[in-house]
Amino acid sequence: MSASQSIPFSILDLAPIVAGGTAAQALHNSLDLAQHAERWGYHRYWVAEHHNTNGVASSATSVLIGYLAGGTRSIRVGSGGVMLPNHAPLVIAEQFGTLATLYPGRIDLGLGRAPGTDPLTTRALRRERLMAAEQFPQDVLELQSYFRPRTLNQAVHAVPGEGLDVPIWLLGSSDFSARFAASLGLPFAFASHFAPEYLEVALQIYRDNFQSSAALDRPYVMVGVNVIAAEADEEAAHLFTSLQQVFLALRRGGSLQLQPPVESMDGRWSAFEAMSIQKALRYAVVGSRETVKLGLQRILDETGADELILAGQIYDHAARLRSFEIAAGIREQLTRTGASRAA
Repeated sequence: MSASQSIPFSILDLAPIVAGGTAAQALHNSLDLAQHAERWGYHRYWVAEHHNTNGVASSATSVLIGYLAGGTRSIRVGSGGVMLPNHAPLVIAEQFGTLATLYPGRIDLGLGRAPGTDPLTTRALRRERLMAAEQFPQDVLELQSYFRPRTLNQAVHAVPGEGLDVPIWLLGSSDFSARFAASLGLPFAFASHFAPEYLEVALQIYRDNFQSSAALDRPYVMVGVNVIAAEADEEAAHLFTSLQQVFLALRRGGSLQLQPPVESMDGRWSAFEAMSIQKALRYAVVGSRETVKLGLQRILDETGADELILAGQIYDHAARLRSFEIAAGIREQLTRTGASRAA
């Protein structure tokens, strides 16, 4: 066993559009948060691909990554993730090859196999690639090939892209990506911030089946956690109701713009809806500094995660900044014994 090691904290951002706000405001807020996160010592800042969603401004993920990387100096910036079935692998290789050329040593490429949207939008995105999700493993292998050094018999090249070290992550909320990431020896990020049901099973499968590679010599796991931190438990619980309203709107087909917090969710959801949302948000840590510290330590103890990626959708931008600042102050107090080599 190695000595206890401090665990990296990262941020997952959806560039949330708040009720009454605009996409421009959301994108500017994302850059502001990324700049603060860099100063607070966060390891990486990822944005997620979603489409046809009125509450999310990160649909053009690679474009947003360029904006964030250009406005920061050292923090790693990447996708959490690019939904590869929506894109041709060569296009993603060129986009991230360009980003890695402009911002060397700072770009991550996290890949998912879900469309990140509804069936009609999926069709609009994919056109002739209607079976693209089933081709995800082949597409990942093709994408990897574009980042390798040029070979004599290679007819298609990613320029920029070939020969660049662009770290690839696999993202998932079930065992499929866990098995695939293990077989390729890639780092694995689990979406426990909204789909925690298979977390323990997926992590066990990944660790048991991991095969070392040029990318990693041992498994490396990042776990998603919602963190809503404030000066007092009651204040944090109040802020948390905005995220709870988003999850309720998801189930009812309502607007996904981030709503102002409310005094209580009582009377706003049914008992079944409350139970379902509480289950989905099992990996949400909400409260004061001490409460959040205890909650994050519990998650580390349960999962043995090598890194935590924190999501925090809060209506008021200043409160959102404060929440991530509080979390950053807790990081040095949390340790995990025997952490894997950093990815």
